[in-house]
Amino acid sequence: MLDPYLGHMSQTQTTAQRPALFDRRALARHRARAARDPALFLQEAVADDIEDRIAEVNRSFNDVSVVTPWPDLWAARLPRARIVADAETPDLVPAPLALHWAEDPIGQLIQCARALRPDGLLIATLFGGETLADLRAALTAAETAVTGGLSPRVAPMGEIRDLGALLQRAGLALPVADGTPYDVSYETPFHLMRDLRAMGESNAMAHRLRRPTRRAVLAEAARLHAETSARPDGRVGARFEVITLTGWAPSADQPQPLRPGSATRSLEEALRRARDDSAD
Repeated sequence: MLDPYLGHMSQTQTTAQRPALFDRRALARHRARAARDPALFLQEAVADDIEDRIAEVNRSFNDVSVVTPWPDLWAARLPRARIVADAETPDLVPAPLALHWAEDPIGQLIQCARALRPDGLLIATLFGGETLADLRAALTAAETAVTGGLSPRVAPMGEIRDLGALLQRAGLALPVADGTPYDVSYETPFHLMRDLRAMGESNAMAHRLRRPTRRAVLAEAARLHAETSARPDGRVGARFEVITLTGWAPSADQPQPLRPGSATRSLEEALRRARDDSAD
């Protein structure tokens, strides 16, 4: 069983300045293997959430491109959508649980922003820093204890504040970032690891171990994870944090924030009137 890996957020370096973080061929193999017997309950939940968010927007989208490795999930939801890596001039781009595998996430957001028509909408989701924190800590402690070293298996994941800032760096207007926790339980940690394989989320880091992880490491990781994540019913818990990034391609007729100093009433005056109203 391969070890779970769930994501990376780049810093200020460009792709050309650093060695590749991911093995794209391995990632493709993992997804192809997962497609034979998939466990896509998280992708389904995220797709439902994105569909609800789109429904809440008071407008119609006629040219939609979805960035996803799981096109079948969107066949019924957005039957006229194109499943592409990037598009020419779409007015809606959902990117469900794909951005965390980008070698250069800010670069991919910029490409999506450039592809959008003015006032087009981008909705991107990716795993956040709380995702499987207990399992990741257990794997780190187990490998260190058993082998005396640590191999590349889990890269850092972004926090919601940092991820939201990427929208502004990409030039998107009205940026919003919010997080949704998904709490799941499993019979054992090995069942959780099995689901990660069935999601296509196995370790695809470029400098990962090229041999199977020692059984002793996995056994110790499972023991530690069971200790820290045990539930009253005897199962083990697992939390996935999904961060949703929403932004609009700039347009002249979008709502604009007020200029600093343009307010006609001071905060002090507003608070005083609120107190007077409550007293009455």
